[in-house]
Amino acid sequence: MQLILIVALMGALLFGAALAALCFAEVNPPSVSAESGAVIVLGCQVYSTGKLSPQLELRLQAALDTYRAHPRLIICCGGQGENEPAPEGQVMRDWLVSQGVPAEDVIAECESMNTRQNLSFARRLLPDGITRVTVITSDYHLPRALALARDVGLAADGIGSPCRPEIGFWIKNHTREVLAWGKYLAQKILPGQ
Repeated sequence: MQLILIVALMGALLFGAALAALCFAEVNPPSVSAESGAVIVLGCQVYSTGKLSPQLELRLQAALDTYRAHPRLIICCGGQGENEPAPEGQVMRDWLVSQGVPAEDVIAECESMNTRQNLSFARRLLPDGITRVTVITSDYHLPRALALARDVGLAADGIGSPCRPEIGFWIKNHTREVLAWGKYLAQKILPGQ
C-alpha cells in the first residue's frame, strides 16, 4: 500500500512539473522571425455541419492577422476526420479565402491525421527557397508542434492562438498535451515505438 502511495505521489509530482513546464513554454514562445517565408496552420476539428470549432477559428484568425501584417504563403493542414464533412485543410483554406486572402496564397494539405504528418506533409508543399516557417496552432500545443517541426527538418518559429477560456476545456487540453509530451519523449528515447 505504501509503495502504491509513493508511486501515485511521484506520478502526481511528475505530472505537475510537466504541466508547469508546458505553461511556461506556452507563455514564452520563441520570437517570430521576419525571415519566415510561409505560415503553416495546424488543423483542428470541423463540426459535422461544416462550422469551424472555436479553437480552429482562433487559429485561423491568428493566421489571418499574421498574413495581413506580412503577406506570405499559408499552408492549411488537416485531413478529414470521421464526422467532418470535408478535410480540415480545405475548410481552413476556404475560410481564409472568404476573408480576403488571395487563393493563390493558400494551399490546402488534406491528407495528414496528426501533428507530425501536418508538418511533414506541409514541408513537401513548400516552394524551393523557403528556409523558415511560422507554425500557428493553439498556445498549449505550440511547444510540441515546434519540437516536431524540428524533427521533420523545418526551421520554425510559432504563434500560439489563445486557448478557449472555459476551465474544463483548459484542463482537458493541457492534460492531453502533457500526456502527448510523454508519448513524444518516449518515442525519442525508444525509437520504433
